[in-house]
Amino acid sequence: MSDAAQPTAAEVRAAAEAVKTALDRHLAAVERRTGEDDPAVYEAFNELAAAAEVYDELLYDRYDEVTPFEIPGAEDSLPPYAGPEEPNALSVLIRRDYAVAEPQRLLAQAQRIEAADDEGVGGAVSDTVHGALGILFGEFEPDEIASRHKEFGLEESDSTLWVLAADEPAEPGEWLETPFEQADPGRVICRFDVSSVFDELDDGDDEDLVDDIEDEELERLDADR
Repeated sequence: MSDAAQPTAAEVRAAAEAVKTALDRHLAAVERRTGEDDPAVYEAFNELAAAAEVYDELLYDRYDEVTPFEIPGAEDSLPPYAGPEEPNALSVLIRRDYAVAEPQRLLAQAQRIEAADDEGVGGAVSDTVHGALGILFGEFEPDEIASRHKEFGLEESDSTLWVLAADEPAEPGEWLETPFEQADPGRVICRFDVSSVFDELDDGDDEDLVDDIEDEELERLDADR
């Protein structure tokens, strides 16, 4: 790249300030979040990702340096959208991972549900983790389990939601045997991911990372003068 095409030091500085502003907005959105799928958090995350990408590109073009952190994005793992422009139907695919952190709590909750059921089998099912999970997911909607997972001895891990475009609604029972085989990434209209890797930017160490970058950048600016 020629010197004329390179970004100026002021442009890099402005991009760094944009990252810091976006970082503050993201943290504020997280602190005010109203639920697991708060759209304000997703919006702030996307703004932070965009600002970080711009800064990273300008930093590299100007100084041949990169940032010490990377924001993973759903777009990196999906091909370009190849579905219909105006879909006639949708498929919503959700995956939520949990760890069975407290088996005894899980068993106790299942036994309470079973005891309240007139058709209970006296604890024969709820005495096993497999049986307890069957009772739990048979009694509650997945969204309620997600919001109350700690009560059931579960620990959240990664989760994702894909919205896929379809040409026509599926026939009743058409995909029940293989519900996920037709998840074509090229038909994903949008997706929403939750992972602990995204939370790393909310840690206190991130402020130190930004300060380190700023100090290094100031040193380079002084050297250019």
